[in-house]
Amino acid sequence: MNTLIAGSNDTLSSAASRHDLVRKVLLVCGIVASLLYIVANDVVAAMSYPGYSRISQPISQLSATFAPSRTVLVPLIVLYELLIIAFGIGVWQSAQGKRLLRVTGGLVSAGGILGLVGLAFPMTQLDLSSDMEHNILMGTVTPLLMFVTIGFGAAALGKWFRLYSILTIAVLFLGGALSGMQIAQMAAGETASWFGLTQRILTGAWLLWVAVLAIVLVRAQPEQTKS
Repeated sequence: MNTLIAGSNDTLSSAASRHDLVRKVLLVCGIVASLLYIVANDVVAAMSYPGYSRISQPISQLSATFAPSRTVLVPLIVLYELLIIAFGIGVWQSAQGKRLLRVTGGLVSAGGILGLVGLAFPMTQLDLSSDMEHNILMGTVTPLLMFVTIGFGAAALGKWFRLYSILTIAVLFLGGALSGMQIAQMAAGETASWFGLTQRILTGAWLLWVAVLAIVLVRAQPEQTKS
């Protein structure tokens, strides 16, 4: 009998170890996704687009229908979004009954799905104000989803991560306000010299938050994520 009990415990322990390994692999996808996004856009795609300025031109222009970098970038963005979806599943699995963290994971994966949908609505003209669907999806819905995701993540974890998340939200608000002003300038026919840089600050703040969340959850022991 004792042998049977010991064998059952070993089996349960082995299953738990495999589950935790899968969870950590999914979480690491968040770190890989953040690095991939930067390399795909600001290294691979930007170098494939002669004359492209990372300071003044929007990130979306790299995947625009008229961009020479679109062919190489789109498959990398698909991979990025799939990694984000996987990361969201990893966050969900890390919740262990903590509902706020489960919601955070669901929102992260929803963001990845939204990103895949967004590929069907690329920039089609240099004038950003002309692409209504693209602007609504990428300029309004996506940032709003980021804010909500960070908010739930902040509420789900400890004090220092909450403070870090609040700082990230502040950066996103500031960057969003600056982007809005520059879009208004472009709509008025003026030059927005820092639009690309502003977008990269916004995107970088989100990508860093994803990577930090991944590291926090990878390092946490399973019991540490319980409510």
